[in-house]
Amino acid sequence: MERAVEKQNIFVQFIAWWIVETPRQIIFAWKNFLNYNLYYFSVGLLLKTLFSPWRRYEVRGGKGFDVGRHFESFVSNLIFRIIGAMLRSVLIVVGIILEIFILVFGAITLVSWMIFPVIIIGALSFGIYLLT
Repeated sequence: MERAVEKQNIFVQFIAWWIVETPRQIIFAWKNFLNYNLYYFSVGLLLKTLFSPWRRYEVRGGKGFDVGRHFESFVSNLIFRIIGAMLRSVLIVVGIILEIFILVFGAITLVSWMIFPVIIIGALSFGIYLLT
């Protein structure tokens, strides 16, 4: 049994493909790129663990009551947390910048796809005008 689409004119099928099917696929791919970027840079996880020590480095104060050793471990752990926050912040910013980049170029791709036939028709009519 033939589908209703197969009974349509080829021009109608082309218009349906151009206006409905392909933009849907572009939006689907665009969404996948956005999700992959967030997954790749782990923006959510980095925000949750922003002030965790970098690479889980941790200095223990040791046994007993030695003020110098405890102060040294406190400063070392504070430095590891600051380094972790700085590096995570850089990764978060890079991930967000790439997310914006993907948003912009995805929108440009979608709009370009939709206006491309108008550009072709305009270019052909302008070329014919120049020939006459």
